[in-house]
Amino acid sequence: MSTVADGLTIAVPRGALFAETLELLGRLGLDTGELRTNDRKLLFQELGVITMRPSDVPTYVEAGAADLGITGKDVLLEQAHSGTDGARTVYELLDLGYGRCTMVLATAAGEDPAAEALRRLGVVRVATKYPRLAARYFDDTGRQAEIVEVKGSVELAPLTGLAEAIVDLTATGTTLQENNLVVREEIVQCSARLIANPVAHKLKAAAVDELLERVRAV
Repeated sequence: MSTVADGLTIAVPRGALFAETLELLGRLGLDTGELRTNDRKLLFQELGVITMRPSDVPTYVEAGAADLGITGKDVLLEQAHSGTDGARTVYELLDLGYGRCTMVLATAAGEDPAAEALRRLGVVRVATKYPRLAARYFDDTGRQAEIVEVKGSVELAPLTGLAEAIVDLTATGTTLQENNLVVREEIVQCSARLIANPVAHKLKAAAVDELLERVRAV
């Protein structure tokens, strides 16, 4: 049975990126039939594939449980940290070009409540699923923010008074519009990225380079 690449294991994200990731793997010659039909099985050892939540992909790749992984740039930015030598703990190899969306700062439509809070109080409350990314963004832009981490529908926060603003991903803006929210600032463009374990990148360089060439070709 064919694998993604000889001797390499790849961590694949379930969720929003799953379908397009399987299309990519299929174009690389992998039989994705079982991956598509068996949503309970997580480890496909014979294929060299492990499936998991996107947020877990960098953890498995960093630890060496997978040589390569695919996850969103938003996940990498939220989990970004450096090793003792200042190097990234996973290598970002390639922008895969799918799953494109934008990390934004949004508030209720009308007069900007975030700007008003900053003017009156000097601080704005921001609800987000990306607390580290949001905190860095406000630090970098010289504004004080109280970050409120939420796990569910972040759009609810401004509607209930939990926060004046949100930091979240949007692809079309439809969900924001449906909740009477508008984009005030665009923070960063995100898409699916191919990442590698630093040790595997060195020890299995030939296999990794071959896979990169195949991915670029398709």
